[in-house]
Amino acid sequence: MKNYKFVTLLLLGILLFSCGNKTSFVSGKWALDYDTDKKCINITKDSNLVFNDLYPTYKLGERVVSSKDYSNVDIKEENINDEFGKGKAFKFIFTEKSLPTLTQIFYVYQDKDYVLTDFSLSSNDEIASNYMAPVNIDKMKPVLNAGSNRALFIPYDNDCWIRYQSHPLTFDNLTSYEVTAIFNNADRNGIVVGSIEHDNWKTGVKMEKGDENNIGSLVCYGGVADSTTRDSKPHGALVGKAIKSPKVLIGLFNDWRNGLEVYGDANAIVAPPKEWNKAMPFGWNSWGVLQFKLTYAKAMEVSDFFKEHLQNNNFQNQDGTIYVGLDSGWNSFSEDELKSFVKKCKENGQIAGIYWTPFTDWSRDPERTVGEAPEYKNKDIYVYANGKPQSLDGAYAIDPTHPSVEIRMKQTSELFRRCGFEYVKMDFMTHGAMEGDKWYKEDIQTGTQAYNYGMQLLNKYFGDMYLNLSISPIFPAHYAQSRRIACDAWNKIKDTEYTMNALSYGWWIDRVYQYNDADHIVLKDATEGENRARVTSAIITGLYIAGDDFSKEGLEEGKKRSVAYLTNAEINKIATGESFRPIDGDGEKSENKFIRKDGDTTYFVVFNYEEESKVINVPLERIGLDASHKYSLKDLWSGENLDLKASLVVPGKDVRLIKITK
Repeated sequence: MKNYKFVTLLLLGILLFSCGNKTSFVSGKWALDYDTDKKCINITKDSNLVFNDLYPTYKLGERVVSSKDYSNVDIKEENINDEFGKGKAFKFIFTEKSLPTLTQIFYVYQDKDYVLTDFSLSSNDEIASNYMAPVNIDKMKPVLNAGSNRALFIPYDNDCWIRYQSHPLTFDNLTSYEVTAIFNNADRNGIVVGSIEHDNWKTGVKMEKGDENNIGSLVCYGGVADSTTRDSKPHGALVGKAIKSPKVLIGLFNDWRNGLEVYGDANAIVAPPKEWNKAMPFGWNSWGVLQFKLTYAKAMEVSDFFKEHLQNNNFQNQDGTIYVGLDSGWNSFSEDELKSFVKKCKENGQIAGIYWTPFTDWSRDPERTVGEAPEYKNKDIYVYANGKPQSLDGAYAIDPTHPSVEIRMKQTSELFRRCGFEYVKMDFMTHGAMEGDKWYKEDIQTGTQAYNYGMQLLNKYFGDMYLNLSISPIFPAHYAQSRRIACDAWNKIKDTEYTMNALSYGWWIDRVYQYNDADHIVLKDATEGENRARVTSAIITGLYIAGDDFSKEGLEEGKKRSVAYLTNAEINKIATGESFRPIDGDGEKSENKFIRKDGDTTYFVVFNYEEESKVINVPLERIGLDASHKYSLKDLWSGENLDLKASLVVPGKDVRLIKITK
């Protein structure tokens, strides 16, 4: 027999009432309507239906179970005052004799443009599930106006030159990772759906075909594991008498860009970014031109070049320093040479950086002894999938929970600290998050749990150093100060375009890290327009790291170009680490127009990724400026003052960086 329990009261602006087959909850701008026949929830904002017929699902073995499989529901509400603010938690407790108790909670904050939700399963017996989906909508009702409606693909990590993508709603199905935005590019209204917890699950947002103005179905679930997450086996299962889904943000925003920034901020509330009390790093990294040609002598010469030609010429951060980083190949140095290099950097007013890959075996030799832990062989420390070592990017994945990993971290960090390094570029981190048959620590059940365990160890041993992640998942994000926003990028316009693809739809990631990283800037063997574009891509993304060979044997072209293009004082002042945001979100590959407002000043950037020149007009209203006001425009690369009413020519494979003041 069905049993529906509810209450009717009016308290502090919260209204709960029953009418026919619905139980309704009103809190500020939000209302939840529970349909007792469908066993689904409708969510409205400002009286507009946003999420319709929403319900949770999970897997028990291969069986998919939903709230619709339960006969009984008990509905409760509680006051909450948590890190998100004051609000109400509405609990839907589903019970059925043969199933675990399912408790879905909606967290409603009156001043927010989003609602949070998650659900838990509990039982007297042990439960195992590798799929928990707090949000299921079988057929989305239209929410956005007709027009240029899009859905974002956000990649799980930045490996293998993967790209973000803004898709028109013509796809058959689309899975985005951790978060997506579905929006109208013209009026910018948009829905944002994504996980804000990253301790147990890899989260997918799956959308299926509707029509050109609306997606069909929507599922946000913990448990995605596929080639895009670099996995070759299903997601691990959470096991216990009580297990919980990821907590998911679902919101409607008047600007999808604001929505993604709010999503980033919500993640940062759950897991605050790693602290950094100094200025954003400027500097150099050897994996630009030198790569494996790096030597001790060349590293010393690079440090001197920066001291003599760049640091005294506006290329330094707001603390008056730069970071000089040794990448892969530094292990050819002796410890004395490493110490000497650090000493040279300090004498030159620089901070020395270095490189490491904590979760990889590059030898791919199972019988080889682990150097730092000779009681183990490599085969003892791999994380296996279907009984086989997992290979990615030419390296085998190591189990982050194996004791040898902590031994390696301890010894490596002690070496770095003895030598005086203060900055470490950590690379190929995704290897540590791959799903496995099992882990050394038996309480680890998923790849994300293993990654969190390994990153906690990393902070234990390297936490007093600046940590910059290179190849890595976006989330969890709170273990490092910065992360490279895309895969490797070099010197050509295609490299700038690829980097800007990630900034176009991932600029908001600087809300969960201190800074995004555009990778090192190489200037040799490219046109001067490509040089300007590549430098600009770093300036408007985050970290500002050069990559040419500044040793005595290095080409003069790279040195001269660097002196010319890394020393523009007015441009370098913009490099504070705050990413620019896109103006639009409908690019076939990458957006080409970006803005940032600093007080009364607006910086407007327009790239031309093509061979031929393009002519544009500055879209004042689109970038939030009043066309009736008078503005002063200056191109910071040429120093030219521009006429707002005149068309703007952007040469082929070049950029315009314009300062707009009222």
